[in-house]
Order: sequence, then structure tokens, then C-alpha cells
Amino acid sequence: METIKGKNILVAGATGGIGSHTVKLLVSGGANVFITGRNKEKLGQIGVENKIPEERMFAADLCNSTQVELLKQAYFQVFQTIDVLVNTSGIGIIKPLEQLSEPDFLQSLNTNLVASFLLVKAFLPAMKEAKTGLIINIPGVLGKVPMAGAAAYSASKYGLVGMMQSIREELKRTNIRITNLFMGGVNTPFWDVIDLRVQKDKMINTEEAAKAIWFLCQQPVSGVVSEMVLQPFNHQAI
Repeated sequence: METIKGKNILVAGATGGIGSHTVKLLVSGGANVFITGRNKEKLGQIGVENKIPEERMFAADLCNSTQVELLKQAYFQVFQTIDVLVNTSGIGIIKPLEQLSEPDFLQSLNTNLVASFLLVKAFLPAMKEAKTGLIINIPGVLGKVPMAGAAAYSASKYGLVGMMQSIREELKRTNIRITNLFMGGVNTPFWDVIDLRVQKDKMINTEEAAKAIWFLCQQPVSGVVSEMVLQPFNHQAI
């Protein structure tokens, strides 16, 4: 396994349940971590908890190309290179089609797909210049297997998978690796705004979900984990 000690890692969505635990594991492993998220106050709290200097934190709405560009500038003022890009950001709008509004649908696409596009477009050139790097996205299980009421969410996540697979084809002559983590049923605030009966006690906890990302950040130099699936036993879909 490749060590994360001394690696420059950007974690997007660091203010979320999975993201915040991922940050903790990466910092404890000796990585140089830069964090971003929409909530500036919460981002600052996570920074303090993990002893991350203020210059390694930048609050941004990743759906906004101008803010992503400012994030890029802030990052490269601190680090010259980027070894790993971890994108844990996203939103879940689960509604049957008759209740799904156009703004709901567009918000899902912008947050889960367009933001990922802007983030990769901003940071991939530095990886290309170095001819090495790792990009980890989390399409979730609904990026592989659809669910009733998840038209908007699945559209955004299927789009993310297709986009990253296409980009992977463009990178064949480099050592840049792309990993899609299909993770489902994690006990996070994701479910607090969704009108579904769920058994949180049977879900994957956020610490274990973060360990999966931590593990993927240490992939062997000679190979790549193109896909990884992590689900609870009680509702295995794949």
C-alpha cells in the first residue's frame, strides 16, 4: 500500500458526516490536508479540531465556477502539487416524479454533477503536469442501481459515473488514477430531510465509511481500485 504521509490531499465536502471523519483519518495518517465545504463556520470548527491551519481551509459553493477558481488559487498558494482529490460533497433529493420540481432536478444535477465537473476541471491540469494523482468520487449505490423516487439523484450520479469513466479514457497515458466509491446506506444527516422510513441502526456508520476512503487513498502504486462497493448487509443492492 502507498502511504498517505506527506501527501497533499484536497477534501471537498469536508463539512459533511463522511467528509469530516475522512479528514480526521487523513490528518492522523500524516497527510497534508486542505479542506473545503459550503458552511464556513463548520469548516472552521473541523479545521480547529484537526489542527489544520487557516490557510488550508476555504469555504466555497462548488456549483459556482468563480468560487471553484478561487478555491484553486487558495489551494495552490499553499501547495505546489495535488496528490489526491477526494470529493465527498453532494445532495440527496428523493421524491416521486409527480412531486419532483424542475428546481429540485436542476439542484441535484448542479450539486452532484456540475460541481464535480468544475472541481475536476480545476485540479486535473496540475495532476496532468505531474503525470500522477488520484481522484476519488462517491457516486453512491444509486449511481449503479436506481431506486423508486430517486430520478433526480440517480440521474446526477449516473452522470458522474459516465463523466469520470470518459475522463479516465483521456488519462490512459498518465499515472492518474480514478476511483468511484459506490457507497449506500450510511448513517449521516443525508437522511434527515428525506421522507423515507429508514433503519439508521442498520446502516454503515460514518467512521467506517470514512475508513473506506482512507483505504482508497493508499492504493498500491502498481494498480488502481477502479470501483469499490460498500453497503449494509440488510439492503444489499449490488
